[in-house]
Amino acid sequence: MEPLRVSAEVASAVAEQRPLVALESTIIAHGLPRPQNLDVARRVEQAVRELGATPATIAVLAGTVTVGLSDHELVEVAERDDVAKLSVRDLGPAVAAGRFGATTVSATARIARHVGIGVLATGGLGGVHREARNTWDESPDLTTLGSAGLVVVCAGVKSILDIPATLERLETLNVVVLGYRTRQFPAFYLTDSGLSVDWRVDAPAEVADIVRAREALGAHRSAVIVANPLAPADALDREQHEWTLRAALSAAERQGLRGKAVTPFLLEWMHRETKGASLEANSLIIRRNAELAAEIAVELARAPE
Repeated sequence: MEPLRVSAEVASAVAEQRPLVALESTIIAHGLPRPQNLDVARRVEQAVRELGATPATIAVLAGTVTVGLSDHELVEVAERDDVAKLSVRDLGPAVAAGRFGATTVSATARIARHVGIGVLATGGLGGVHREARNTWDESPDLTTLGSAGLVVVCAGVKSILDIPATLERLETLNVVVLGYRTRQFPAFYLTDSGLSVDWRVDAPAEVADIVRAREALGAHRSAVIVANPLAPADALDREQHEWTLRAALSAAERQGLRGKAVTPFLLEWMHRETKGASLEANSLIIRRNAELAAEIAVELARAPE
């Protein structure tokens, strides 16, 4: 059994330095309900292709880390009931045990860089959880992004997290945070978290220029986050979001949920209690971020002027 398999399409794009976008698979297996998860996965890959880049969805299939899923493999990840949620630390055990697994941002970023992909699209990043002062609950996304030098397009961090603490950790880890056409840091379902960022970019070419400047200076060990907010008209109502989230957090506490079990529970609660509004926003976030990631990948593949 081979621990790593790269599809012929992705391998060719890497070898020829053509635009590539890595896509995580936890969104498919754990972030969206069936059958919307498969539909969104297909639409996202198609959006990347239409903008001139090659999509590289990453997952673990029967113990093989697979970079660039076929449609049949997308279906497996979307429909199987035994797909584990895998961060970086889980990759080795999952491969050795022959498991099926969906990769989080941390696992996707690590594998993407390992095979030569420099741009990743996701929905929202993991971060420091609320009550982390007592639980020490922090996503491995953060430390991985501190040592994986790639561009990550996201809608900020998930609004269920401690966003101020997450931004502080990203600063400590030397992760560059750029606001795309904004100086306000988004909070996934919300356009504005109430916190600002130091740097704004207004075009994919500006992101490419920043990446090249970092490489020229040897300052490219950590990631560049491009925070791409929803338009206000597409975001959730702030008041509805807050009371729904408070109820979800209380329910998670009553059930004793901890660690990686918390986020899927909260997302499902939000989808149900907002009567699908958060699901619609989530799907839009994923597609918009993949489109922007594709545009950035295209710029990075061009020879600098």
